Amino acid sequence: MKILLIYPYFIEERMHDEDIKAVPMGLYSVGAVLKENHYDVEILDWHEINRTPEKVKEVLAKKKPDVIGFSVLHGNRWGAIDISRTAKQLNPKTQVVFGGIGATFLWEHLLTHFPEVDVVVLGEGEWTFLNLVRHFEKKQDQGLAQIRGIAYRENGKILKTAQPDPIRDLDGLPIPSKHFLYEHVSSSRGCAWNCSFCGSPQFWGRNIRWRSPENFVEELEMLFRKGVSFFYFSDDTFTLDPKRVIEICKRITEKNLKISWYAISRVDQVDEEMLYWMRRAGCIQISYGVESGSVKIRKALGKPVKTEQISRAFALTIRYGILSRAYFIYGAPGETWETIQETIDLMDEIKPLSAIFYILDVFPGTRLYSDLKKRHGITEDVWLKMEGIMYFETDSTMNGDSFSLSGKSCVRPSTKRCIPMRSLSNSWSERICIHGMRISARGWA
Repeated sequence: MKILLIYPYFIEERMHDEDIKAVPMGLYSVGAVLKENHYDVEILDWHEINRTPEKVKEVLAKKKPDVIGFSVLHGNRWGAIDISRTAKQLNPKTQVVFGGIGATFLWEHLLTHFPEVDVVVLGEGEWTFLNLVRHFEKKQDQGLAQIRGIAYRENGKILKTAQPDPIRDLDGLPIPSKHFLYEHVSSSRGCAWNCSFCGSPQFWGRNIRWRSPENFVEELEMLFRKGVSFFYFSDDTFTLDPKRVIEICKRITEKNLKISWYAISRVDQVDEEMLYWMRRAGCIQISYGVESGSVKIRKALGKPVKTEQISRAFALTIRYGILSRAYFIYGAPGETWETIQETIDLMDEIKPLSAIFYILDVFPGTRLYSDLKKRHGITEDVWLKMEGIMYFETDSTMNGDSFSLSGKSCVRPSTKRCIPMRSLSNSWSERICIHGMRISARGWA
């Protein structure tokens, strides 16, 4: 049985694609489980194959897959659908499975409108996908109801099975680096917080599940021995457990792994001892979700960190020789020129060495999306017409023109937007470019 795991392309080109160009980590994890169970599986990074569309049909015709699994975020679902249609044209018996955060939160929509999609994996996909492959291998029409964590069609009806328990023992999963090369790694699953714009809490759950430091560093060492020396530590909050972080860092140094890496943290989850060991172990950048300089806006986004904590985190990070990177969100509930000025003032104070701005998009699986559905009575059919919904376009109290934003429907949310910066010091450019990127969890899960 031939299995392809595909990371499909995004219909709309991103102005800044660093956060979406890498194959999701979960796809490698699913692939490793299949490899360990002796299946013929390949992972295809097709996030740019739309530049040479003729290769889609050519490769599928050559490889003749029996099963194709797609890692669907949100903006790449149309790429997955297009590739699925080509696969079905070549062989209608090819089983098409969608997984990932974009599929998990739109499973009914996808199965209702797109006959190319046979099954949707809901949530973590490793064991569920393996069970699906075993089912397909038996070539039975019945029995899908026994597989937990999926949605599918049967006799014209869309059905959803019970959700499996979260994978508690992450060390029990095979380490993907035994079979694949990659740079994005994660030592945990889950997020302890509940930001209104993020799908991670609903997707992974708010209880953190950890890999052991030994298991995680073993993965790093395998990849290092294969020539990988730079990594993205993609945990939602890598620094959540200081003792564990220090143990990981000490193991990296003890094994003499000459690596460099980026991490993600919160401003209220760092201290000096941890930063010291992170720098010794090769950390060169930490990204912090500041979101806004306004206390009111941060509270509206479900991130009530204190301004003093932001200032302290950036000062400490720079002190220990680590690049401080800040994420900001623009166009949130209650945004005004006054709150924007507060963000400008905070930027001038903390002086991040790198900053990325996002216009607030609303996506399935977030609290903002649930609120939007209640306020406007929209259904999932809205996703037949657009790729993303900008919050400011849904709020009658916000005048888009006052923020130099288009009043058009968000069909092309990835277009670069610019906000004039009125009072930055000379150390800053005269304007900040805002990229309509997505903020969401990654991977198959």
